[in-house]
Amino acid sequence: MNEEIIQFLTELKENNNRIWFQENKARYDRLREAFIDEVQELINRIALFDPEIKNVEAKGCLFRIYRDIRFSPDKTPYKNHFAAYIALGGHASMRGGYYLHLEPGHCMLSGGVWCPPPKLLKMLRRDIFDHIDEFVSILEDPIFRATYPALEGETLKRMPVGYPADFAHGEILRHKDFCVCAEKPDSFFTQPDWMEKTVADFQLLLPFNRFLNYTVDEFLGRI
Repeated sequence: MNEEIIQFLTELKENNNRIWFQENKARYDRLREAFIDEVQELINRIALFDPEIKNVEAKGCLFRIYRDIRFSPDKTPYKNHFAAYIALGGHASMRGGYYLHLEPGHCMLSGGVWCPPPKLLKMLRRDIFDHIDEFVSILEDPIFRATYPALEGETLKRMPVGYPADFAHGEILRHKDFCVCAEKPDSFFTQPDWMEKTVADFQLLLPFNRFLNYTVDEFLGRI
């Protein structure tokens, strides 16, 4: 089914307009339902090692294919990918979770906390600073690092206020996001064992997400 999804997205990228999409709406609806089923199966399997997402429903994890073009110079109406964020609270959750992204030429698996609000970012930096050895040991675990090579996202040019300029792991604290990514070829998701391999890669994220979610949950408890 993922092969059909990637083919559909390839065609959508070449015909990103409302006329083409309406002509292929039934096809899209069928593929979206299949993707929901796949995400639900992923949730069921991930829940075996991360019980926090046991009752998460796939529909709440999917992102809309319709783009918000109100303030964007790019007026193409549709996204060129199918994506789901598996976490307690669904796709809008602040918690570290498991991200699946199908896009021709840009497929990936990812996890962690992306674009935290300023107050949460401040708390995450402080907890990482206070427990830097634990955090670095997660990132530098050889098996983890082979799949997720480095933290992703934007970084500050200078150390955030309140931290020593000569801190040994300043490059970590300068991050605005605390997430990691495993880029995958399209063929990864078209093989018969793609789900087993995806679950194995997601399981590597468990200690990373748990570290971050300790702080996220503390933050959510204050609001």
